[in-house]
Amino acid sequence: MFPEFIPPRSLRAPIDDFVGNLVANYSDFLRALTQPLLDVLIWMDHLMRDSPWWLVMLVIMALAWFASRRALFTVSMGVMLCIIGLLGLWDAAMQTLSLMIVAVIISVAIGIPVGILMASFKWMRSFMLPILDVMQTMPSFVYLIPVVMLFNLGKIAAIIATIIYAVPPVIRLTDLGIRLVDSEVLEASRAFGANRAKQLFGVQLPLAMPNIMAGINQTTMMALAMVVIASMIGVKGLGYEVLQGINRLQVGRGLLAGVGIVIIAIIFDRITQEFGRRQRKGA
Repeated sequence: MFPEFIPPRSLRAPIDDFVGNLVANYSDFLRALTQPLLDVLIWMDHLMRDSPWWLVMLVIMALAWFASRRALFTVSMGVMLCIIGLLGLWDAAMQTLSLMIVAVIISVAIGIPVGILMASFKWMRSFMLPILDVMQTMPSFVYLIPVVMLFNLGKIAAIIATIIYAVPPVIRLTDLGIRLVDSEVLEASRAFGANRAKQLFGVQLPLAMPNIMAGINQTTMMALAMVVIASMIGVKGLGYEVLQGINRLQVGRGLLAGVGIVIIAIIFDRITQEFGRRQRKGA
């Protein structure tokens, strides 16, 4: 056995004390600070669940058409949504979608600016890369513990954990896409008098868009995966159905909910891939 120079208890105690102090002194402040986010989550949940099923289907099929311009692809997305409804999982699927949509929007809103900063400043990239490595490799259950302690069970804890888990791909691929822009193209834009801002918005971001769309695709898939895990901290939806199937040993319930999760994953994976394919063709 390896000699125990430092007792594990002495390493754990400062971390536990730090989180305990945060909970004791700042939990009320943090919950008040995140109240607007909770309001948005509740609003999105009501919007998705109260909207007519055919309207939700039309919106997603319109996204599929806009992404692919292919009738067969668009109809297939609608058929898969119909399967979710026929399985009796429509309400649970809308609960899952509401949390996933908010998580993806916030992740993209955070990830693209951070990726731009990483591509623009080497010190920022050196600072962020180890953090992103930790965020991507740390088991999700580990950071569920402090998040639940600070924000209690429910939607806020779930959305924060989901964002932490899902945001790294869009950051990395935004950074990569901007750095891959040909230096000769940048030189040509400078020769025509483009300043740094015009280069970024007129040259780098449009050329990096295929990579950014790939990042959004990965972020969407990771957000969906984490939303399922978030069922363990009190979030309803398809993940909750899977959890209930496990707890009650109801194989059929868990299997059907798993099929619903797979269908949603396929729909959004294919739609975001089609958007990325169009961006590559445009580039």
